Amino acid sequence: MNSSKINMQFDIEQYPMTDVPGGIIELRDDRTKNRWLVKLKPYLMGRFPVTGGLYSAVTQNLPVPAEAAHKPIVNVSWNDAISFCNQLSQKAGLKECYTISNNGEKILCNWDADGYRLPSEAEWQYACMAGTADYRYGELDHIAWFSDNSDGRTHAVGEKEPNPWGLYDMLGNVWEWCWDIYAEKVYGSYRIFRGGSWAEAARGCGATCRRRSHPTFMIDDLGFRIARSL
Repeated sequence: MNSSKINMQFDIEQYPMTDVPGGIIELRDDRTKNRWLVKLKPYLMGRFPVTGGLYSAVTQNLPVPAEAAHKPIVNVSWNDAISFCNQLSQKAGLKECYTISNNGEKILCNWDADGYRLPSEAEWQYACMAGTADYRYGELDHIAWFSDNSDGRTHAVGEKEPNPWGLYDMLGNVWEWCWDIYAEKVYGSYRIFRGGSWAEAARGCGATCRRRSHPTFMIDDLGFRIARSL
């Protein structure tokens, strides 16, 4: 094996999760000026974005470069993230959350399953804000990699300060896919991603900032983190 590559063994303990209490969160759509409340049950949220090392170990892809093992996985589509969640659930001996049919065109989520899944955007925003009320949970340069401090690249997870609930990189570093469809009548199957990235200006790195794209879309500043129902 090339010494510059590593093939991490599967170990879910390398991906710790945080208990998030239930509560109510207000979401908003700046395009339509709509606001709505979502009531959430307690759940588990990944403390970090999924890393290249964990993604490679679970999917059995080619070994990742050593320098990428502890950075967020990028260039993964929403469909890739869904598949990863089911594979991780299988390896951990948990019930898969996602049922995929019609050649991948229809995907259903069993929210009562104990396996791994993408967070809903309400879960994502609630976990990001962590009881705070502002656009950001701290001074941006201290909590996030963004265009002003990232040197044009991703960074290892956990190098910036966490939010009050111990979650790292909720803002900046990479955008994160969520489960939800964005305005289906307007955008069809487009899915939501949140949080900003290393390439984003400061204004794009905030708890309520919403973006969307086709579930097959992939780019070098978009990844994901995982959640579990309790």
